[in-house]
Amino acid sequence: MALRSKGAGQPKAEGRAAIDDEGMTLVEHLTELRTRLVKTVIALAVGGVIGFMLYEPVLEVLQRPYCAISEQCDFVVTDPLESFSIRLKVSAYVGLLIALPVVLWQLWRFITPGLYPNEKRYAVPFVGSSVVLFFLGSGLALWTFPNALEFLVNIGGDSLQPLYSPGKYLSLVTFMMLAFGVGFEFPIVLVFLQMAGALSWQRLASWRRWAVVVIFVIVSIITPSGDPFTLMALALPMCLFYEVSILLGRFVLKREVDA
Repeated sequence: MALRSKGAGQPKAEGRAAIDDEGMTLVEHLTELRTRLVKTVIALAVGGVIGFMLYEPVLEVLQRPYCAISEQCDFVVTDPLESFSIRLKVSAYVGLLIALPVVLWQLWRFITPGLYPNEKRYAVPFVGSSVVLFFLGSGLALWTFPNALEFLVNIGGDSLQPLYSPGKYLSLVTFMMLAFGVGFEFPIVLVFLQMAGALSWQRLASWRRWAVVVIFVIVSIITPSGDPFTLMALALPMCLFYEVSILLGRFVLKREVDA
């Protein structure tokens, strides 16, 4: 976040609104950060309580891929404390999803002092699209997870009967959902970098071929299953998002700068 200083005769960027002359001191920035963090923690706590109450239906949904590849759906619990810890983990995951709009809104409110006035109006689209894309990515991960799980079971041979512990199973499925959700935030990051002037759509277009290679390499690393179906399910949307970011920079952001 950029710190601003007071000064007369500050030049205005062409086609953009002037930045307010009023700056924020370091103490004010730290106070603002503390306020945003407190609100974020409260939202996560409320979401965690709701997640604790929704534990059983959520666990049932996450358990469906396991039921599809195994003769029985029951997890194997070998630790007396594991049942309680699993409930806490699921509650935390659900709480994060519920609190995600608040978390992103607080993030946006914290960085808006460093933006031009005409860029601050992107707050609602930024938060809304980020939430929608994250949930779409997480949903896609859950939809493709049975294929990934079946691949992992079959690669071991017919002699192995899957009997999973809830901790390791839920860690894998939630990691997949998180990886897909973060991956689907890719266009938001690229558009924001173009708004900040760190990138241009021309540069993104010139990097297109290398970007495709890098995307496939990164996706192959962050998807632990290693199956081609999951790889394509995440890599192809990210390549599409890359192209959409170029189009938004060329036809939407450029038009606003020239206005």
